Amino acid sequence: MKYKIFVSSFLLLLAVICGPALAQEESAANGYGWISILPPLIAIGLALILRQVIPALFAGIWIGAWAIAGFSVLGALEALMTTADTFILEAIAEPDHASVVLFTVLVGGMVGVISKNGGMMGIVDRIIVYANTVGRAMAATVAMGLAIFFDDYANTLVVGNTMRPITDRLKISREKLAYLVDSTAAPVATIALVTTWVGYEVGLIRDAIAGIPGLDLNAYMVFLNSIAYSFYPLLAITMVFAVVGLGRDFGPMHAAETRARHDGHVAPPTRVANQTANDMDDVQPAEGVTCRARNAVLPILTMVVGVVAGMFWTGHHQTTAEYLGEVTNRLLFFTGNDKTGSLIQTLLADTSFAQLSIREIIGSADPYKSLIWGSLFGSLLAIAMSIGQRALSLAESVEAWFSGARAMLYAIFILVLAWALSGVTDVLGTADYLVSLVGDRLHPGLLPTLVFVVAAATAFSTGSSWGTMGILLPLMVPLAWALMAASGMNGAEHLPILYATVAAVMGGAVWGDHCSPISDTTILSSMASQCDHIEHVRTQLPYALSAGVIAIVFGALPAGFGVPWWICLPVGFLAVVVLVRMVGKKV
Repeated sequence: MKYKIFVSSFLLLLAVICGPALAQEESAANGYGWISILPPLIAIGLALILRQVIPALFAGIWIGAWAIAGFSVLGALEALMTTADTFILEAIAEPDHASVVLFTVLVGGMVGVISKNGGMMGIVDRIIVYANTVGRAMAATVAMGLAIFFDDYANTLVVGNTMRPITDRLKISREKLAYLVDSTAAPVATIALVTTWVGYEVGLIRDAIAGIPGLDLNAYMVFLNSIAYSFYPLLAITMVFAVVGLGRDFGPMHAAETRARHDGHVAPPTRVANQTANDMDDVQPAEGVTCRARNAVLPILTMVVGVVAGMFWTGHHQTTAEYLGEVTNRLLFFTGNDKTGSLIQTLLADTSFAQLSIREIIGSADPYKSLIWGSLFGSLLAIAMSIGQRALSLAESVEAWFSGARAMLYAIFILVLAWALSGVTDVLGTADYLVSLVGDRLHPGLLPTLVFVVAAATAFSTGSSWGTMGILLPLMVPLAWALMAASGMNGAEHLPILYATVAAVMGGAVWGDHCSPISDTTILSSMASQCDHIEHVRTQLPYALSAGVIAIVFGALPAGFGVPWWICLPVGFLAVVVLVRMVGKKV
């Protein structure tokens, strides 16, 4: 029933945008007309029906290529080949795309090494020393979830399996553990500055804005600016802090906590035995290895510092080159006019070129090189420390690295297909046609809210937040900019609407992912916590829905109409705390 409600809502909202398409004639500016919306519609529709993102994306690309071939009989076969040898190949071969893939692989490899050499468990051991009460155990779980910020899978598996013995001893329900694990995984990974999600998100943003005429923005800066408008991830984390800090629960979670604390049954009665027997095999440290926190902390810090340093290095070189270019132009001007003597005074007086702000440096940086450099240094240091301490041999280190990198292949496939679909929609002019339909019908201020709900419905039905972002970001970002232009709102002062739209896709994807019983992170959270999966979904759903509604009412909706984020966020935080305080009850 819930699935039907979400699907119906999704199709209704989609109809608001695309409904008039079939009733209108083809636009003169777009020869493909309503056909241009078929590939993304088919990709979304099949994802809803099949609950599989990769086949849905592939089908969308194929239909798009067939449309370009004119829907001829032979064109179907030609389109199938074009899908692989043109659109997918070009998506892989594009240098920035390849940079994102390389970064994702390097980070995955580093996670594999620091898990195998005991570094991850070393961090865990440091934290759980203080977890000797119910409140401290839950706080330690949250702290670990925030500390292992760089990958949601690593977060879920390590935190759930490590904290389960502690929470069981203190009579904390498995449902509560699964909730704490799940709500500090994807929400943190999607907004942290350096994670396995960053390359994916920045790559999609970059691809979405690259083909927009008149929009010259750094993709990483768009991502950074969108964090302030990522209302659901921030409010979901706030909900966790409120529940733990106030010691209150509501809905089915309160009943689960009451059962665990009073009756001593930490696991729900429907739990499947031996559910997580082999879940942690790939991330357990080697036998006999001493678990040292520095084996994970130093590579992670090296990666973070490497990325930041790379941003400053590439950005400073770019801004310095621009400054030197201006100096050269002025030299030529003054020399040509025999005013060389006043050159130095003029350059010293012009602080707009002599002083380079951090924003200018970061805005001119090459995020792809920086991400590769940081993750490369982190991987190499992790391997070097493992070998130097004899925790792992060279062969074991390489094997662990490949094990971590291999775990990222599914995400990479989704990313490549999403890029390919974006290339198809670009050829077909999908965004232009959508704008021709709704440019005068939809106020840009409503778009963040609409996109947020559509993204949530898609992620709920597919169970993939990455797939949702891959489908919607390349489509919604050009649409948002075009709607802004049609309404005369494409100036710098209206960029928050664009940032809010980007954040709405990512936040909505995480929201739907949290509510979905077929979500990978939701399933992993249940398994790592040894909690019945349906019970985890049932107890987490009221919390996720509450945070999502607050994100719409106090976040996406007012932000779309110009309310600053620094007003929306505090009001949203307060609403979450008041809700938990008023509705929640102590066990």
